[in-house]
Amino acid sequence: MLSYRHAFHAGNHADVLKHFLVVELLGYLNQKDKPYWYIDSHAGAGAYSLTEGYATKNAEFETGIARLWQRDDLPAPLARYVDVIRGFNPDGQLKHYPGSPLVAQAVMRADDKLRLFELHPSDAKLLLENVDHLRRQAVVQTADGFNGLKSVLPPAPRRGLTLIDPPYEEKHDYQRVIKALEDSLARFAGGTYAIWYPCLQREEAKALPGKLKGLPAKSWLRAELFVQGPSADGFGMHGSGMFILNPPYTLHATLQTVLPVLVDALGLDRGARFLLEQHAG
Repeated sequence: MLSYRHAFHAGNHADVLKHFLVVELLGYLNQKDKPYWYIDSHAGAGAYSLTEGYATKNAEFETGIARLWQRDDLPAPLARYVDVIRGFNPDGQLKHYPGSPLVAQAVMRADDKLRLFELHPSDAKLLLENVDHLRRQAVVQTADGFNGLKSVLPPAPRRGLTLIDPPYEEKHDYQRVIKALEDSLARFAGGTYAIWYPCLQREEAKALPGKLKGLPAKSWLRAELFVQGPSADGFGMHGSGMFILNPPYTLHATLQTVLPVLVDALGLDRGARFLLEQHAG
């Protein structure tokens, strides 16, 4: 299915959680001089306008990044993420939101590489345009990212972060995530893998974290941000999660500080809360 366009959701609460963690994870990799690869299985268009087009339809960014935009009292890790987004809005007005590849590149160093997959032909074309200035650093493939991971793992420098965030519009995406990670861990057991998923009332979504816990990784961390309680009719996304395989040892403590702030800033009703757990191996 090729109907999903991330532009409708750019800058929403799920992007805030996902991209905050991308910034944190890459910042940790930056602590060593040795280069690494950032691998994105579902890279999207790379950048989005918040003043025209799809993003204005539901304006989801207004209850996401916009609620942090003017804050000057954020914890330092969260402020670092907001500063990255401000870098794409030099006039101080929130008009543009970067996708995962450009969020990552803003943190990465010149010798680090991006390997990006996007199957949707329209978004893949936009992605190529949006990273054209990074031609020495980024490689874009118009391809199924689940299958594409096999061609880039293990990364040449044997260091890397792989982001897997399919739209989950089709039920089999949940199974494909697990299969892709089983294969990826067999190829590159020491890599860090960040998996985004929606928090829904459907059984496949509820079962995914448990299946991720069963993967053969030495350690894992689960962080979920709920911005509201589940709807009475059982439909809709009331939060999202990030499951990190082989996370930095510092990440749990960072999230203990940041997640309560995000609940307070982005929560829509009394059902807003967070979940944080880890297995340290």
